[in-house]
Amino acid sequence: MNPTNFGFSLHAQDGAARTGEIAMPRGRIRTPAFMPVGTAATVKAMYASQVRELGADVVLGNTYHLMLRPGAERMARLGGLHRFMQWDGPILTDSGGFQVMSLSALRKIDETGVTFRSHIDGTAYEMSPERSIEIQGLLGSDIQMQLDECVRLPAERAEIEKAMRLSLRWAERCRVAFGEQPGKAMFGIVQGGDLTDLRAESARELVDLDLKGYAIGGLAVGEPQAVMFTMIEATEPHLPQNKPRYLMGVGTPDDILGAVARGIDMFDCVMPTRAGRHGLAYTRNGRVNLRNARWAEAIEPLDEASSCPAARDYSRAYLHHLVRSNEILGMMLLTWNNLAYYQDLMAGARAAIREGRFADYCAETREGWARSEQKAA
Repeated sequence: MNPTNFGFSLHAQDGAARTGEIAMPRGRIRTPAFMPVGTAATVKAMYASQVRELGADVVLGNTYHLMLRPGAERMARLGGLHRFMQWDGPILTDSGGFQVMSLSALRKIDETGVTFRSHIDGTAYEMSPERSIEIQGLLGSDIQMQLDECVRLPAERAEIEKAMRLSLRWAERCRVAFGEQPGKAMFGIVQGGDLTDLRAESARELVDLDLKGYAIGGLAVGEPQAVMFTMIEATEPHLPQNKPRYLMGVGTPDDILGAVARGIDMFDCVMPTRAGRHGLAYTRNGRVNLRNARWAEAIEPLDEASSCPAARDYSRAYLHHLVRSNEILGMMLLTWNNLAYYQDLMAGARAAIREGRFADYCAETREGWARSEQKAA
């Protein structure tokens, strides 16, 4: 029987790496979890049923894009995002803040919220913390994110601190607006740029709000991997053990393994779907650029040992042909392969943590990538 409320339980820990489960009325989320990104009510080039069959327990929807098209009120009239996109599992929606900062024209930020113009047609919009939560509710989101201000790095300390403190005030307003919604959750977002003391302070103050979960935002925006890991290490000790931790917008398989090793439970990234649409495949033997002429007569598949038909049943020559011909099927097959690999990576991580061999799993996985790169060289 599905639970009637939101819950999180840890099942095993190996060093800082954790495996557990988020329980919600629409289903469980096994952690560490990778959430395929369904920006505009679709995981690009995939059927919802395929995404589920690959092992994904939860997908991400984008508040900014969905509020612009088809619109939150229309989505509610149509029965909500789950029905709209034929996904019956949990959906996490971001707040729209990152897209407002990165995509919209003529944006203005003040204490009340953000005013901006749509990148589609220039229409003016206002987004307050309360409106962000309202939109996510109209979409029918199961896990809703607070509105925050995300600063591009590098930035001056004064700018980073100002955004961090504004995000904390907005978190309190989002918590009030969210109220009590049985079976659903609102997560706060730790900000603080690349400054460890601000990250720690942001985390401590968010924890005082007693939210259902906590995200680390404002990373994976071009900073070196070492900086990202340092920010996680500065934040994680201040987050409660009994609540999920979500690293937003991350990342490469190597990023994910490193973040899991530092205690992170949830991830999302457009990388596997975007790469698939541009001819790049992720495999246990490293990345494969199917645009490369070396594959024009390669009869071997991407990975004969994979359970995913896209990786196992089609030759690299055929995939190369589809990519070079700009055929839609090439994008579909490579996206399918990439999401399968990401879900297999997470399943392997969960099993390794349960068995107390996560460090070995990371080493073996990285050795597989390295062998392929050496062979290619």
